[in-house]
Amino acid sequence: MSLRKDKEKVLGETFDDDRIKTFLNYPAPAGVNADYHLLEKAYRGMLGENFKTFVKFFVEAGKDINAVGPEGKTFLQVAKAHRNGEEYVIALEAHGAK
Repeated sequence: MSLRKDKEKVLGETFDDDRIKTFLNYPAPAGVNADYHLLEKAYRGMLGENFKTFVKFFVEAGKDINAVGPEGKTFLQVAKAHRNGEEYVIALEAHGAK
């Protein structure tokens, strides 16, 4: 007997604006800056194109693009250390991340 997956993972999914905005509503774990957590969650869950749109909504919502995470770094500093982070870094810098 073989097991089959009920749902296939969607790779390369492009979200509409409403779906992207849902990433503004994730509660942070205890001890983690809420704005940093949102950036990290979006980074992990979106392609660069979607992340660029998310960052625009994030800033428009009055969130802190330079929030510091548990390691004492901004999310831009973390993304710069990632091999495939360039598109995300560009989106963050375009909205004032340091």
